[in-house]
Amino acid sequence: MSVNLTAGQARWLRLRSHLLDGSELAPADVVRRAVALQGQDLPAVQRAIAVRSRPGTTVDAVRAAFDAGELVRSWPMRGTLFATTPEHLRALLSFTGERIHRATARRREQLGLSDAVVAHAREVLAEALAVQPLRRAEVLDLWEAAGITTADGRGYHLLMNLSVAGLAHWGAFDETGAEQYLTLTSGAPPEDPDAALAEVVRGFVLARGPVTADDLAWWTKLPKTLLRRAAAHVEDLVEVQVEGTKAWMIGDPAPPEAPAAPDAAAVTLVPGFDEWILGYADRSLVAGPGMLQALVPGGNGVFRPAVLVDGLAVGTWRLKRTGRGAPQPVIELVEPVPARTREAVEAAVAAWPHG
Repeated sequence: MSVNLTAGQARWLRLRSHLLDGSELAPADVVRRAVALQGQDLPAVQRAIAVRSRPGTTVDAVRAAFDAGELVRSWPMRGTLFATTPEHLRALLSFTGERIHRATARRREQLGLSDAVVAHAREVLAEALAVQPLRRAEVLDLWEAAGITTADGRGYHLLMNLSVAGLAHWGAFDETGAEQYLTLTSGAPPEDPDAALAEVVRGFVLARGPVTADDLAWWTKLPKTLLRRAAAHVEDLVEVQVEGTKAWMIGDPAPPEAPAAPDAAAVTLVPGFDEWILGYADRSLVAGPGMLQALVPGGNGVFRPAVLVDGLAVGTWRLKRTGRGAPQPVIELVEPVPARTREAVEAAVAAWPHG
């Protein structure tokens, strides 16, 4: 018999799953546990990893994990950049690569990227990366010199296409700490695909549960039949009910005791593009309609950092930098909160340690 959870209880369980109160894990282990974390905004994903890591972890420590080759960034799902581990990148692309290529075929045609052009770009890039990793601008210059036009999105699409094909990924940072080098991808797909997919399913549920099968299918863009079959091999997967909807989680499904009233401990900050919002097909559990509009104003695809109270998104925040002085907190609350909660939000933003 599955446990019945209220929306509030489910949010508290998700806070535990997401490690948003920190953990004892190193940055690479945080990402390995979650399989992958949304990474199209490079500074944001570094912060997302840092806040889930052991106390005192800095963004510099996250960058060091990339520099050591423990973490990589690529397009393993949905044509979207994610931070992941080398092992999970190879596993994910073995399931998603052909699907991504089919889904983007029309775009390649529109950009004039024929199979011959893509093959030429691959040959040029592979030869260069065999010598040394390259910055993005260096890759584009390389292609231009080889007669491959990169304007109007062609360069980006070639980078994505060849990375999905398993040629390269974004790895170590350059000396500025602001840009990654494109690096050759090595290694082979998993020897046991069934076990590898079950591990992906388990990691997704472990780091985000309670989740639905729809959430998992949206995140991976893989067929539900395939995912349900993989889920059946996850021995510690537990089924629960969240407001009458079937969901999965890993571990003890007993509802936690929420505090009687909001206080400082109930306030959590997440960076932009965080999996707290983007890890789900249905985001209504953690944000109301007005809040969702505030998180991605105008539907422009740019997700703002969020203020959570008991796991519910109530506003956005940022640090405004002007001149040489200390950055100034900018907090925009959408949902009503008590005065002491507002004070706790202000204190949390002021104390944000990750830049």
